[in-house]
Amino acid sequence: MTILRNTFFGFALAFASIIAITGASQAMAASAEDLDRDARQALETLYKAHPVAKTLSGDAKAILVFPNIVKAGLVFGGSYGEGVLLKDSEVADYYNSVTGSWGLQAGAQSYAYAVFLMTDKAVSYLEKSNGWEIGVGPTVVLVDEGVAKNLSTSSLKNDAYAFIFSQQGLMAGLSIEGTKISRIDR
Repeated sequence: MTILRNTFFGFALAFASIIAITGASQAMAASAEDLDRDARQALETLYKAHPVAKTLSGDAKAILVFPNIVKAGLVFGGSYGEGVLLKDSEVADYYNSVTGSWGLQAGAQSYAYAVFLMTDKAVSYLEKSNGWEIGVGPTVVLVDEGVAKNLSTSSLKNDAYAFIFSQQGLMAGLSIEGTKISRIDR
C-alpha cells in the first residue's frame, strides 16, 4: 500500500510541476518581436562562448534557437521554453520545447539551447512532423567541450548539432533527450 501511495504522490507531483511550468510559461509568453530579439541575442552569446557554433551556422540549413528554457524538479520535473526557427538569418517559424522527467533531481534552473539543422532532411522532418521528439528522427549530437574541440566543417556527418548554454540556477544534470519540440503560433 505504501508503494502505491508513494507512486501516486510521485505522479501527482510530476503533473503539478508540469502544469506549473506550462502555466507560468504561458503567462510569460513572449511576443514574436521579443522572441526574435532574444533568439538573436542568445545566438551572439553562444558564438562568443563557442566559436565553432559560428562556423556551424555557415553550413546549417536552419537554426532552432530557444533563448530561455525554465527547468524545475524534485524527483519529477519538467521544462518549457519558446523559440524561433531561423533560415538564412530570417525567422521562419516559432516553436516550443517541453520536457518531462523523473529520477534523482532537485532544483531549478534556466538555460538556452540552439540546434543547428545541417541537412534538408532534418529541416523537413521538423516542419512536417507533428512535434519532433529529440532522440527520435534525425540524429542530434549534443556538443560539449570535447566534441567542440574535434568539430570542423569537414567532420560534419550528423543531421543536427545542439548546444546548451547560458545556464543559471542550481540543478544537477542537463540534457535535451526526451524533449518534444512543436510549432506554435505567434
